[in-house]
Amino acid sequence: MECISVFDMLKIGVGPSSSHTLGPWRAAERWIKELKDKKRFDKVEKISVDLYGSLSLTGKGHATDYAVMLGLNGADPERMPTENIDIIISNIKNTNTLVFNNEKTLPFSIDTDIRFNKKFLPFHANALTFTATINGRNYKSTFYSIGGGFVVKEERKNAKANKIIFYCTFPYPTQNGVELLKYCKDLNLPISGVVLENEKSIRDTETIDAELKRIWNTMLECMYIGCHTEGELPGGLNVRRRAYDMHQKLKGELPYNSPEEWLQVIRQTEVKFRQILKWVSCFALAVNEVNASLGRVVTAPTNGSAGVIPSVLMYYMVIENHEADFKHIKQFLLVAGEIGSIFKKGATISAAMGGCQAEIGVSSAMAAGALCELLGGTPEQVLMAAEIAMEHHLGLTCDPIGGLVQVPCIERNSMGAIKAINAAELALDSDPTKAKVPLDKVVNTMWETAKDMNSKYKETSEGGLAVGVNLVDC
Repeated sequence: MECISVFDMLKIGVGPSSSHTLGPWRAAERWIKELKDKKRFDKVEKISVDLYGSLSLTGKGHATDYAVMLGLNGADPERMPTENIDIIISNIKNTNTLVFNNEKTLPFSIDTDIRFNKKFLPFHANALTFTATINGRNYKSTFYSIGGGFVVKEERKNAKANKIIFYCTFPYPTQNGVELLKYCKDLNLPISGVVLENEKSIRDTETIDAELKRIWNTMLECMYIGCHTEGELPGGLNVRRRAYDMHQKLKGELPYNSPEEWLQVIRQTEVKFRQILKWVSCFALAVNEVNASLGRVVTAPTNGSAGVIPSVLMYYMVIENHEADFKHIKQFLLVAGEIGSIFKKGATISAAMGGCQAEIGVSSAMAAGALCELLGGTPEQVLMAAEIAMEHHLGLTCDPIGGLVQVPCIERNSMGAIKAINAAELALDSDPTKAKVPLDKVVNTMWETAKDMNSKYKETSEGGLAVGVNLVDC
């Protein structure tokens, strides 16, 4: 059984894509470690990278080439100043060299040493192969970015079935919703309580709290930056940032000087139904505008869907409960992470495998269940909320215009957030024992839908809006 921590589902990184940016970045880091473990790193004379499938087809728009170079250069996506990205890339372009792991300078041409191959490898749609030349001999290593920043190699049992074998050390391991509910009943704990017990088996409480605070602070700062940055997004579509203008109309006149003060000021603004819709949308747009501009976000469960969970949690804190504090943030993130892990185990969180239902659909389900528990829902109602949210995202395609995580991706985060809130409310007013579709059934259905979906709707920009909208008109 796969053992997935909340910190696996919620990762801090750089936009615009978890599968196309963060995953390849992490793959480069893993390759460097692999070379060092085999005592080859110091002997490397030249390096190159081949991108396959979806990584090739939408790699330029998703900054996959940038991510690979940054990873090879030894930059850390969690902590490096994002303003340094352009500096590092420009240096590689101008000098035709790369400082491998920030240790040794190697010849490297962006034009010839990163190759885009439209061919798909059998194991997964997102594949990349690194090649190191030592004494004239090439050593190759292939990695697969399977969504949400997760990276694997194919040398595992059941590789042909696309199943990855792990040994879980959690005291209460879960594969699906039925198992999770049994633990809740046996332990007399809410879902967040069961998840916390699992996390405590691998980390101490202080570390758990510190990392969850770091995740929330990154989310809050991301919303803050997005709401206070105007202009157009990079990439060539000339997409205007909208969060700034929306925020200017909503924020009122009270002063503030930090993200924390900003949160308190929002609590004092007018609250009507239209304002709530606008605030939630504003928060979601803000995050994904930051993501689209290679800013720092929290993968939740992917970068393309990074705005849903922060915006729904922010909604709870500034609209539903003005007394909300870290205790509520912790509870929300623990539940969200667990629901996301159920979808990853039973289906996919990769748009290249399942379309946008695997990104926005899963993030909406995660947020719906987490909000439901904060609002007093039972474990059964929490899973019902997650099911409702996903049920109404089934079949959602991934067809980014120009291969960029902008249109329709940014707006979809606001739609997913609103659906999550609605799903939580529906579940709270429902009897889960009378539900016609349990969570595990919708997970299975999502995976079957993903397998049936045409590849042109799976993050290849070969169908849907990606070809239906003329780039000249943009």
